[in-house]
Amino acid sequence: MQRFDRLRYIRTLDPAEDHLEIYRLTAALEFPWDYTRALELALYRTYAVPSIGRLLAETAELTERTQKRYDDTSLLLDAVVEHGFDHEQGRTAIRRINRMHRSYDISNDDMRYVLCTFVVVPKRWIDRYGWRRLSRHEAEAAAAYYRTLGRHMGIQDLPEDYAAFEECLDSYERAHFGWDEKARTVSDATLNLMASWYPKPLAPLLRTATLALLDDPLLDAFRYDHPSPLTRRLVRGAVRLRGRAVRLMSPRVVPHYARQNPEIKGYPDGYRVAELGTFPVPGVRGCPVPHQAAPEARAAEAAAEES
Repeated sequence: MQRFDRLRYIRTLDPAEDHLEIYRLTAALEFPWDYTRALELALYRTYAVPSIGRLLAETAELTERTQKRYDDTSLLLDAVVEHGFDHEQGRTAIRRINRMHRSYDISNDDMRYVLCTFVVVPKRWIDRYGWRRLSRHEAEAAAAYYRTLGRHMGIQDLPEDYAAFEECLDSYERAHFGWDEKARTVSDATLNLMASWYPKPLAPLLRTATLALLDDPLLDAFRYDHPSPLTRRLVRGAVRLRGRAVRLMSPRVVPHYARQNPEIKGYPDGYRVAELGTFPVPGVRGCPVPHQAAPEARAAEAAAEES
Protein backbone atom coordinates (compact mmCIF):
# COMPACT_ATOMS: atom_id res chain seq x y z
CA MET A 1 0.00 0.00 0.00
CA GLN A 2 1.22 3.48 -0.91
CA ARG A 3 0.77 6.56 1.27
CA PHE A 4 -2.32 7.95 -0.51
CA ASP A 5 -3.97 4.68 -1.54
CA ARG A 6 -6.39 4.69 1.39
CA LEU A 7 -7.48 8.25 0.62
CA ARG A 8 -8.19 7.21 -2.97
CA TYR A 9 -10.34 4.37 -1.64
CA ILE A 10 -12.17 6.70 0.76
CA ARG A 11 -13.08 8.93 -2.16
CA THR A 12 -14.88 6.01 -3.83
CA LEU A 13 -17.24 5.74 -0.84
CA ASP A 14 -20.38 7.72 -0.05
CA PRO A 15 -19.92 10.02 2.99
CA ALA A 16 -23.60 9.69 3.87
CA GLU A 17 -24.07 5.96 3.42
CA ASP A 18 -20.54 4.84 4.37
CA HIS A 19 -19.84 7.35 7.15
CA LEU A 20 -18.90 4.72 9.74
CA GLU A 21 -16.38 3.02 7.45
CA ILE A 22 -14.85 6.32 6.37
CA TYR A 23 -14.67 7.67 9.91
CA ARG A 24 -13.11 4.45 11.19
CA LEU A 25 -10.50 4.47 8.41
CA THR A 26 -9.68 8.12 9.10
CA ALA A 27 -9.57 7.96 12.90
CA ALA A 28 -8.00 4.52 13.40
CA LEU A 29 -5.70 4.19 10.39
CA GLU A 30 -4.93 7.54 8.79
CA PHE A 31 -4.73 9.82 11.84
CA PRO A 32 -4.98 7.88 15.14
CA TRP A 33 -2.51 10.09 17.05
CA ASP A 34 -4.00 13.28 15.66
CA TYR A 35 -7.55 12.20 16.43
CA THR A 36 -6.58 11.39 20.02
CA ARG A 37 -5.03 14.82 20.52
CA ALA A 38 -7.84 16.61 18.68
CA LEU A 39 -10.63 14.92 20.65
CA GLU A 40 -8.80 15.75 23.88
CA LEU A 41 -8.77 19.36 22.76
CA ALA A 42 -12.40 19.15 21.65
CA LEU A 43 -13.56 18.09 25.12
CA TYR A 44 -11.25 20.63 26.74
CA ARG A 45 -12.79 23.47 24.69
CA THR A 46 -16.20 22.73 26.15
CA TYR A 47 -15.06 23.72 29.65
CA ALA A 48 -14.86 27.35 28.46
CA VAL A 49 -18.67 27.40 28.22
CA PRO A 50 -19.48 28.23 31.87
CA SER A 51 -22.63 26.08 32.04
CA ILE A 52 -20.56 23.06 30.97
CA GLY A 53 -17.38 23.77 32.92
CA ARG A 54 -19.29 24.62 36.10
CA LEU A 55 -21.34 21.42 35.97
CA LEU A 56 -18.22 19.32 35.43
CA ALA A 57 -16.61 20.99 38.45
CA GLU A 58 -19.67 20.39 40.62
CA THR A 59 -19.77 16.70 39.74
CA ALA A 60 -16.07 16.49 40.79
CA GLU A 61 -15.53 13.89 38.07
CA LEU A 62 -12.87 15.97 36.34
CA THR A 63 -11.27 17.45 39.44
CA GLU A 64 -11.10 14.48 41.83
CA ARG A 65 -11.25 11.52 39.43
CA THR A 66 -9.64 13.11 36.39
CA GLN A 67 -7.87 10.03 35.01
CA LYS A 68 -10.97 7.84 35.37
CA ARG A 69 -13.17 10.41 33.65
CA TYR A 70 -10.64 10.69 30.81
CA ASP A 71 -10.43 6.91 30.46
CA ASP A 72 -14.17 6.32 30.56
CA THR A 73 -14.98 9.06 28.08
CA SER A 74 -12.35 7.84 25.62
CA LEU A 75 -13.35 4.19 25.93
CA LEU A 76 -17.10 4.79 25.61
CA LEU A 77 -16.76 6.96 22.51
CA ASP A 78 -14.18 4.57 21.07
CA ALA A 79 -16.44 1.53 21.51
CA VAL A 80 -18.92 3.02 19.05
CA VAL A 81 -16.18 3.79 16.51
CA GLU A 82 -14.66 0.32 16.74
CA HIS A 83 -17.85 -1.75 16.83
CA GLY A 84 -20.50 0.45 15.22
CA PHE A 85 -23.99 1.54 16.18
CA ASP A 86 -25.63 -1.86 15.68
CA HIS A 87 -23.11 -4.01 17.57
CA GLU A 88 -23.87 -4.89 21.19
CA GLN A 89 -20.72 -3.15 22.41
CA GLY A 90 -21.64 0.03 20.53
CA ARG A 91 -25.23 -0.03 21.81
CA THR A 92 -24.03 -0.62 25.36
CA ALA A 93 -21.66 2.34 25.14
CA ILE A 94 -24.44 4.62 23.92
CA ARG A 95 -26.77 3.44 26.69
CA ARG A 96 -24.08 4.21 29.26
CA ILE A 97 -23.51 7.70 27.79
CA ASN A 98 -27.23 8.45 27.76
CA ARG A 99 -27.84 7.22 31.30
CA MET A 100 -25.01 9.38 32.62
CA HIS A 101 -26.24 12.47 30.80
CA ARG A 102 -29.81 11.96 31.99
CA SER A 103 -28.58 12.21 35.58
CA TYR A 104 -27.77 15.89 35.11
CA ASP A 105 -29.49 19.06 33.95
CA ILE A 106 -27.80 19.56 30.57
CA SER A 107 -29.41 21.72 27.91
CA ASN A 108 -29.89 20.50 24.37
CA ASP A 109 -27.84 23.47 23.14
CA ASP A 110 -24.84 22.45 25.29
CA MET A 111 -25.13 18.83 24.16
CA ARG A 112 -25.24 19.89 20.51
CA TYR A 113 -22.23 22.17 20.99
CA VAL A 114 -20.16 19.33 22.49
CA LEU A 115 -21.07 17.17 19.49
CA CYS A 116 -19.94 20.00 17.18
CA THR A 117 -16.50 20.03 18.78
CA PHE A 118 -16.06 16.33 17.90
CA VAL A 119 -16.68 17.16 14.22
CA VAL A 120 -14.90 20.49 13.81
CA VAL A 121 -11.86 20.41 16.11
CA PRO A 122 -10.31 17.25 14.57
CA LYS A 123 -10.56 18.70 11.06
CA ARG A 124 -8.95 21.97 12.13
CA TRP A 125 -6.21 20.13 14.00
CA ILE A 126 -5.44 17.76 11.12
CA ASP A 127 -5.50 20.54 8.53
CA ARG A 128 -2.90 22.38 10.61
CA TYR A 129 -0.76 19.54 12.01
CA GLY A 130 -1.58 16.29 10.18
CA TRP A 131 0.51 14.61 7.48
CA ARG A 132 -2.14 15.74 4.99
CA ARG A 133 -5.31 17.79 5.15
CA LEU A 134 -8.64 16.11 5.82
CA SER A 135 -10.55 15.55 2.59
CA ARG A 136 -14.09 16.79 2.02
CA HIS A 137 -15.26 13.16 1.98
CA GLU A 138 -13.76 12.60 5.43
CA ALA A 139 -15.17 15.83 6.87
CA GLU A 140 -18.67 15.08 5.61
CA ALA A 141 -18.44 11.47 6.82
CA ALA A 142 -17.46 12.74 10.30
CA ALA A 143 -20.47 15.07 10.24
CA ALA A 144 -22.75 12.19 9.23
CA TYR A 145 -21.21 9.90 11.86
CA TYR A 146 -21.81 12.39 14.68
CA ARG A 147 -25.29 13.22 13.40
CA THR A 148 -26.04 9.53 13.82
CA LEU A 149 -24.51 9.49 17.29
CA GLY A 150 -26.47 12.64 18.16
CA ARG A 151 -29.73 11.02 17.11
CA HIS A 152 -28.94 8.01 19.32
CA MET A 153 -28.35 10.47 22.18
CA GLY A 154 -31.63 12.26 21.60
CA ILE A 155 -30.03 15.60 20.67
CA GLN A 156 -32.40 17.87 18.77
CA ASP A 157 -31.82 20.27 15.83
CA LEU A 158 -28.60 18.64 14.66
CA PRO A 159 -26.56 20.38 11.94
CA GLU A 160 -27.03 18.91 8.47
CA ASP A 161 -23.42 18.89 7.20
CA TYR A 162 -19.88 19.86 8.11
CA ALA A 163 -20.35 23.55 7.28
CA ALA A 164 -23.39 23.68 9.55
CA PHE A 165 -21.49 21.96 12.38
CA GLU A 166 -18.70 24.52 11.97
CA GLU A 167 -21.09 27.48 12.02
CA CYS A 168 -22.88 26.08 15.07
CA LEU A 169 -19.59 25.70 16.95
CA ASP A 170 -18.25 29.14 16.08
CA SER A 171 -21.48 30.99 16.86
CA TYR A 172 -21.94 29.13 20.14
CA GLU A 173 -18.42 29.93 21.28
CA ARG A 174 -18.80 33.60 20.36
CA ALA A 175 -21.97 33.78 22.41
CA HIS A 176 -21.02 31.60 25.39
CA PHE A 177 -17.26 31.46 25.99
CA GLY A 178 -16.52 33.22 29.27
CA TRP A 179 -14.85 33.16 32.65
CA ASP A 180 -16.02 30.85 35.41
CA GLU A 181 -13.93 30.10 38.47
CA LYS A 182 -15.15 26.52 38.75
CA ALA A 183 -14.55 25.87 35.07
CA ARG A 184 -10.97 27.06 35.56
CA THR A 185 -10.45 24.34 38.20
CA VAL A 186 -11.55 21.73 35.64
CA SER A 187 -9.15 23.19 33.10
CA ASP A 188 -6.26 23.15 35.58
CA ALA A 189 -7.04 19.55 36.58
CA THR A 190 -7.02 18.49 32.93
CA LEU A 191 -3.69 20.20 32.24
CA ASN A 192 -2.25 18.51 35.33
CA LEU A 193 -3.52 15.14 34.12
CA MET A 194 -1.86 15.55 30.73
CA ALA A 195 1.41 16.52 32.40
CA SER A 196 1.20 13.47 34.69
CA TRP A 197 1.61 11.14 31.71
CA TYR A 198 5.26 12.19 31.39
CA PRO A 199 8.28 12.46 33.75
CA LYS A 200 7.52 14.91 36.56
CA PRO A 201 10.38 17.36 35.80
CA LEU A 202 8.79 18.00 32.39
CA ALA A 203 5.45 19.15 33.84
CA PRO A 204 6.03 22.94 33.59
CA LEU A 205 7.34 22.58 30.05
CA LEU A 206 4.39 20.42 29.00
CA ARG A 207 1.88 22.87 30.47
CA THR A 208 3.49 25.73 28.55
CA ALA A 209 3.52 23.65 25.36
CA THR A 210 -0.17 22.76 25.76
CA LEU A 211 -1.14 26.39 26.31
CA ALA A 212 0.84 27.33 23.19
CA LEU A 213 -1.50 25.12 21.14
CA LEU A 214 -4.64 26.93 22.36
CA ASP A 215 -6.25 29.85 20.54
CA ASP A 216 -6.72 33.27 22.11
CA PRO A 217 -10.50 33.01 22.85
CA LEU A 218 -9.88 29.79 24.78
CA LEU A 219 -6.95 31.25 26.72
CA ASP A 220 -8.98 34.38 27.50
CA ALA A 221 -11.97 32.38 28.75
CA PHE A 222 -9.74 30.67 31.35
CA ARG A 223 -7.70 33.85 31.99
CA TYR A 224 -4.41 32.20 31.16
CA ASP A 225 -1.45 34.32 30.16
CA HIS A 226 -0.77 34.10 26.44
CA PRO A 227 2.44 32.24 25.56
CA SER A 228 5.02 34.34 23.75
CA PRO A 229 4.96 34.36 19.92
CA LEU A 230 8.30 32.52 19.94
CA THR A 231 6.93 29.77 22.19
CA ARG A 232 3.94 29.35 19.95
CA ARG A 233 6.07 29.14 16.82
CA LEU A 234 8.38 26.55 18.36
CA VAL A 235 5.60 24.33 19.76
CA ARG A 236 3.34 24.49 16.74
CA GLY A 237 6.30 24.06 14.41
CA ALA A 238 7.34 20.92 16.29
CA VAL A 239 3.87 19.39 15.93
CA ARG A 240 3.82 20.25 12.22
CA LEU A 241 7.24 18.66 11.85
CA ARG A 242 5.87 15.45 13.36
CA GLY A 243 3.15 15.43 10.69
CA ARG A 244 5.72 15.81 7.93
CA ALA A 245 7.71 12.92 9.37
CA VAL A 246 4.61 10.71 9.45
CA ARG A 247 4.01 11.46 5.79
CA LEU A 248 7.34 9.80 4.98
CA MET A 249 6.46 6.62 6.89
CA SER A 250 4.70 3.56 5.52
CA PRO A 251 0.90 3.67 5.91
CA ARG A 252 -0.55 2.04 8.99
CA VAL A 253 -2.18 -1.30 8.16
CA VAL A 254 -3.45 -2.27 11.63
CA PRO A 255 -6.11 0.02 13.13
CA HIS A 256 -5.27 1.77 16.38
CA TYR A 257 -8.15 2.49 18.76
CA ALA A 258 -8.29 4.68 21.85
CA ARG A 259 -8.26 1.63 24.16
CA GLN A 260 -4.67 1.03 22.97
CA ASN A 261 -3.46 4.51 23.93
CA PRO A 262 -0.87 4.63 26.72
CA GLU A 263 -2.81 7.53 28.27
CA ILE A 264 -5.56 5.07 29.27
CA LYS A 265 -4.24 3.99 32.67
CA GLY A 266 -7.21 3.06 34.83
CA TYR A 267 -7.91 -0.47 33.58
CA PRO A 268 -4.67 -2.49 33.51
CA ASP A 269 -6.68 -5.72 33.89
CA GLY A 270 -9.28 -4.84 31.26
CA TYR A 271 -12.79 -3.45 31.51
CA ARG A 272 -16.41 -4.05 30.58
CA VAL A 273 -18.14 -1.31 28.60
CA ALA A 274 -21.29 -1.70 30.71
CA GLU A 275 -19.31 -0.80 33.84
CA LEU A 276 -17.65 2.35 32.51
CA GLY A 277 -18.64 5.82 33.63
CA THR A 278 -20.69 7.05 36.57
CA PHE A 279 -23.87 5.62 38.02
CA PRO A 280 -26.83 7.35 39.73
CA VAL A 281 -26.51 8.00 43.44
CA PRO A 282 -28.98 5.71 45.31
CA GLY A 283 -31.97 7.63 46.57
CA VAL A 284 -31.26 10.74 44.45
CA ARG A 285 -33.74 11.58 41.72
CA GLY A 286 -33.07 14.21 39.07
CA CYS A 287 -29.79 16.07 38.84
CA PRO A 288 -27.56 15.16 41.82
CA VAL A 289 -25.73 18.48 41.53
CA PRO A 290 -27.41 21.28 43.56
CA HIS A 291 -28.43 24.27 41.48
CA GLN A 292 -29.57 27.69 42.61
CA ALA A 293 -33.20 28.12 41.68
CA ALA A 294 -33.99 30.69 39.01
CA PRO A 295 -35.84 33.87 40.15
CA GLU A 296 -39.08 32.70 38.53
CA ALA A 297 -38.83 29.34 40.30
CA ARG A 298 -38.12 31.01 43.67
CA ALA A 299 -41.10 33.32 43.20
CA ALA A 300 -43.38 30.40 42.36
CA GLU A 301 -42.17 28.50 45.42
CA ALA A 302 -42.80 31.54 47.65
CA ALA A 303 -46.31 32.00 46.26
CA ALA A 304 -47.05 28.33 46.84
CA GLU A 305 -45.89 28.58 50.47
CA GLU A 306 -48.02 31.69 51.08
CA SER A 307 -51.10 29.97 49.73
